[in-house]
Amino acid sequence: MTVVWILGGTGRSAGAIAAELHHRGIRPVLVGRDAGRLMAAANGLPTVVAGSVGETADAIRRERPTVVVNTIGPFTETAASLLDACLPSSDYLDLANDLAAVSATLGRGDDFAAAGRAAVTGAGFGVTATESVVAKLCEGRPIPQRVRVDMVPSLTVEAGLVGDALAGTLVEGLPGFEGGRRFQGRRYQNGRLVPDKLAGDPIRLVLPDGSTVTTASMPLGELMAAQRASGAANVVSASSEAPASPVVRAVLPAATALLNIAPMRAFARRRLAAVRFKAAPKPREHSWGHAVIEWADGSMREGWLRVGEAQAWTGTVPAEIVRRLLDGEGKPGAYTPAALFGPTLAESCGGEYQILGDSSAVRP
Repeated sequence: MTVVWILGGTGRSAGAIAAELHHRGIRPVLVGRDAGRLMAAANGLPTVVAGSVGETADAIRRERPTVVVNTIGPFTETAASLLDACLPSSDYLDLANDLAAVSATLGRGDDFAAAGRAAVTGAGFGVTATESVVAKLCEGRPIPQRVRVDMVPSLTVEAGLVGDALAGTLVEGLPGFEGGRRFQGRRYQNGRLVPDKLAGDPIRLVLPDGSTVTTASMPLGELMAAQRASGAANVVSASSEAPASPVVRAVLPAATALLNIAPMRAFARRRLAAVRFKAAPKPREHSWGHAVIEWADGSMREGWLRVGEAQAWTGTVPAEIVRRLLDGEGKPGAYTPAALFGPTLAESCGGEYQILGDSSAVRP
């Protein structure tokens, strides 16, 4: 029997994915810790109560769902045991966009290939939107020399708490990850991950709708996805969510130095998790993925992917991937979304490409 489990079933992402699956005729099971909140969120869907990630992993081994959708962050803390639990019976999908988590899941490719299962990481807005533009620009062309990707989400903010999952993702950095220290940025240089400044390489982008944003480099999962999609030796990933103010960028080294102290990091995580934020409308009509690619002969191409509100698209993309996995369109191994299904995946989820010719954009 085909069964799709959505972990973190009371969260906003899980609700969006469940709604999109319903539109595709798929009835998922919501999995969460709190029975009362889970029942309220389920709206008649079946549920499984599991009090921890460990209990969830045990339930996956016992019940063997066909596809497991993990929305529980920080993914560096949750993904490993859930990936183990999925083998050999379940496909796995998550919404990670932190570099360490995306890298770790991609590193499980041989295990999933041997079991005949698929693991898909980065199935949210940032990774999918940016790598899809890279894949589109590189179609039928040789390996480029340089790539820069920029994610520009437009998010409707709902009032609530930051919560431990997001707080952990923000303050834990990249402990033990190759190419630099915990709170350094990363880029690919000559084919290797090397240290980079956090919020470095700021540029001001004019979006296709005429509005402007500033993006700066961040060590996100988009970096690895763009490098794998292009094969380029030199890659930078950037985001409009990175600190753009020169003052903030100037104090980042001191702030991150304090976070290297474990008690300070734990304190900051607790305090940040308890912060309440106000509701806010989305800042612009569309979200954008952007890439500029340069080849050895000096030719350059620039491209955009236009989608709607970023959180809504983070419901659409996983649901479409789940449908394709259930229909047997996947293949064994571990992938990011466009690496598995190509740049047409974004179009099937409502995205529209705008491809330009030669560009004089700033080099990464």
